Amino acid sequence: MPEQLEERVAHLEAEFKQLKHRVERGFFSSPWWEKVAGTFADKSAYDEAMRLGREYRDSLRQSPTEPSDE
Repeated sequence: MPEQLEERVAHLEAEFKQLKHRVERGFFSSPWWEKVAGTFADKSAYDEAMRLGREYRDSLRQSPTEPSDE
């Protein structure tokens, strides 16, 4: 039983060391979206995906000229 506890403590210490290193390097210093912003710049597939998403969302909205089902 003491061996298991020592292994668990060693594992936790290793994980803590990794997290501490990341914090010290500034890994968590900026929001995730700032790290991915611009990665799709000038990509036609991204533009197409945004267009299709917009069309889909627009199709879910009821037009003010359409009669309601009430």
